[in-house]
Amino acid sequence: MGRLTTHVLDTSRGRPGSELRIEIFRLDGEARTRLGEVTTNDDGRCDAPILEGEAFTTGEYELLFHAGEYLDRQDAPSDRPRFLDRIPLRFGVADADQHYHVPLLLSAFAYSTYRGS
Repeated sequence: MGRLTTHVLDTSRGRPGSELRIEIFRLDGEARTRLGEVTTNDDGRCDAPILEGEAFTTGEYELLFHAGEYLDRQDAPSDRPRFLDRIPLRFGVADADQHYHVPLLLSAFAYSTYRGS
């Protein structure tokens, strides 16, 4: 059974990004449908898959990480407006029977992602 998971690592602190709000959207051309919202736990992960089973299908998705809210709570340095606030990660799912893990490595002035396992 396929599923979508994520985790957040605060690379400037060398710690998990806990209590970071993430929205999930399904993309269909220019249409964007909100499917839900999760918040990372103390380990920077979600307590359950973001999507799984029949809710997880082939197509395009967006994870919207509310990084600015998190960085504000960490007193991360920043001018206003913040260089990074909301980070959209758009990705495609070609095989909904697989596990798609889409992590975010975050600091106040940079981020990266990859398809993990």
